[in-house]
Amino acid sequence: MIKSFNIITLGCKVNQYESAYLKESLIGTGCCEAAKNGKADITIVNTCIVTQRASYQSRQAIRRAIKENPAGLTAATGCYAQAFPEELSRINGVGLIACNTVKGQLPEILLNTMDSGKPCLILEDFNPDMAFEFLPIKGFLDRTRAFLKIQDGCQSFCSYCIVPFSRGPLRSLDPDNVISMLKTLSDEGFNEVVLTGIHLGKYGADFNNGTDLKRLLDLIGKEGLALRIRLSSIEPNEIDRELIEIMASEDWLCPHFHIPLQSGDDGILKKMNRYYTAADFKCLVEHIHKRIPLAAIGVDAMAGFPGEDDRAYQNTLSLINELPVSYLHVFPYSPRKGTAAAEIPAQVDNKVIKERAAELRALGQKKREVFYRSCLGKEFLVLTEGWQSERRNMIKGLSDNYLAVIFPWPRLLKNTIIPVRVESPGKNCIVGRPISA
Repeated sequence: MIKSFNIITLGCKVNQYESAYLKESLIGTGCCEAAKNGKADITIVNTCIVTQRASYQSRQAIRRAIKENPAGLTAATGCYAQAFPEELSRINGVGLIACNTVKGQLPEILLNTMDSGKPCLILEDFNPDMAFEFLPIKGFLDRTRAFLKIQDGCQSFCSYCIVPFSRGPLRSLDPDNVISMLKTLSDEGFNEVVLTGIHLGKYGADFNNGTDLKRLLDLIGKEGLALRIRLSSIEPNEIDRELIEIMASEDWLCPHFHIPLQSGDDGILKKMNRYYTAADFKCLVEHIHKRIPLAAIGVDAMAGFPGEDDRAYQNTLSLINELPVSYLHVFPYSPRKGTAAAEIPAQVDNKVIKERAAELRALGQKKREVFYRSCLGKEFLVLTEGWQSERRNMIKGLSDNYLAVIFPWPRLLKNTIIPVRVESPGKNCIVGRPISA
């Protein structure tokens, strides 16, 4: 009998990539994806623990899966399963808990666990010398943009972050395999691939041969592939002028940086174990904007880190306000068991954290509107994603510089890059007109 499965993915692009691998691998064993809202023989919850909310959502997804498929196998994997398996094991009905180190073997483990009918717990510590686990894929969960995981692990140990404990040491995908995967994804029809990792800027650090992200981009550029490349988040102290110049000069590399700031106060940055100052960050963003004026510059900001008084918070608010930032991702601080910040006595009141996060999000929306207005009247290459409104014949897509664009088109248009002139702001998007229509 053919077994059906469902995969629920929480968290980052790396998790989404790994879920894409699990989906393809299970289909390769003869399983089939369960119908939407249908019963599944196997439900995999790929968990996240980066915030308390992510942990809560992971537990809720597991409990919901058990309730909706009581006769099936519910499996938990991902960062929650790696860092705090004992918490998940207390959820009645979990049939399998598998750590991050066995993602490549997970399809086989799932089927064996289901056949045995016995609950299974697979825990494995990270080996400092462990190699990158290559998980090849051909598609990507019905998306028009593919993600490619080229790096895993983090050893920065920011004081608020649990990720080093759940993802292990730095390790990178061999450049030959990166190129091979990009060729495969291009052959499969993808026009954009996002290079992603847990600590992308440390790509190649484990090779000890001079290979880094910039050298990898040089190799990719020489291939002349028929797709564009986008970079996911990179730490500010890992973006240098050479990397900015590569982005400024190569048409295939999307003009888009996403840079974690977290705080604009030097004292808080030091407590966070972040190795840059507010002045460093300001200089970096201003240089990117000067060299690539229409590049998207996204920023992560955290509200309410322990010890963040009104002055420290205002320093963050002021820094972001004066910089040519395109959008914000705002995270309310939440203590993570096992991190240094959780032990700091000066925890900020939850009400204050919520208020600061709301103010930062409002500032982020204003920044996005200013960035969108700065792009009016200009032409951009837009990767189409399908209907925004079939009734109005409006197509939605994403520009190379991360604009959410909608434009009129007489028929469904998906996964095609076309030039669009952007003309007016819309609601959380920008309205344009195709050049070739």
